[in-house]
Amino acid sequence: MDPNTGKILALTGGRDYNKSQYNRATKAKRQIGSTIKPFLYYSALENGFTASTTFTSEKTTFTFDNNKTYSPKNYDDKYPNKPISMAAAIAYSDNIYAVKTHLFLGDNNLTNILKRVGITSKVSDLPSLALGAEEINMMEMMQGYAALANEGYKVEPYFISKVTDMEGNVLYEHKDTKENVLNKNTVYVLNELLTTTSSKEFVDYSVPTCYNISPKMTRKYAIKSGTTDTDNLIFGYNKDLLLGLWTGYDNNKPVVAKDSSNIKNTWIDIMENYLKDKGNGWYETPSNVVGVAIDPVSGKVASNGNKAKVLYY
Repeated sequence: MDPNTGKILALTGGRDYNKSQYNRATKAKRQIGSTIKPFLYYSALENGFTASTTFTSEKTTFTFDNNKTYSPKNYDDKYPNKPISMAAAIAYSDNIYAVKTHLFLGDNNLTNILKRVGITSKVSDLPSLALGAEEINMMEMMQGYAALANEGYKVEPYFISKVTDMEGNVLYEHKDTKENVLNKNTVYVLNELLTTTSSKEFVDYSVPTCYNISPKMTRKYAIKSGTTDTDNLIFGYNKDLLLGLWTGYDNNKPVVAKDSSNIKNTWIDIMENYLKDKGNGWYETPSNVVGVAIDPVSGKVASNGNKAKVLYY
């Protein structure tokens, strides 16, 4: 998609149209996993969090009214067992940090952000929403991510630009509509945070979720991947191009590790090929946003000789 207009540049809805005419891109709803987290963290930034805000990530059981409990797990059951920064939580897609953020903000903050960016699927205000345990269509997710990629505007995805008759009379012409729904400065901070998913500075107790494709990158990208037992997803962008992919099986067969690697490599190959002869496509730093070198995991200001990553506030 061109995130600035909503124009769909290419779409595929299955492996073989002769075998199945069902268009998974436009019709299917699947659990979106951790690809929901950028909207959660936008809400957090809007409510006073920063790249350095910390929560302790460890095995946690949350207890609610009527003694109901919820025990989310990190991928591979791996925990730092110490406070980590929001930047690190995004880089490693830490589930404990996400649920703590969601509960701290209050249930309706995330659902409100989803509505603002154009996601209309009904979702429940549950702790598990922070981990994407709801089914949403890919086109809705693309519309939502477009608001991040174009610095804060809701745009309508569209396929048809113009229809003319044989004499050249215009019967229909698409008119772009844009509604400012997010703060440009906050979106910039979030977009920079989403580069941590492929950043070498975050190779530490864990490895960033998209680090394996970083050798193929010739420019900056904001990326978020997601995995469920039956799905792999990835959304990523710069100001020129937004690309979202889902892979999985119609019969809900469990995915395997190779599927996750394949979708990420497919994503970067498409992005790099399409943008090959274009500029770097990254965003200008707003005048009232500042960059600070921080320790990636702790979020503290980096001291001399320590590993550091410039993040924005």
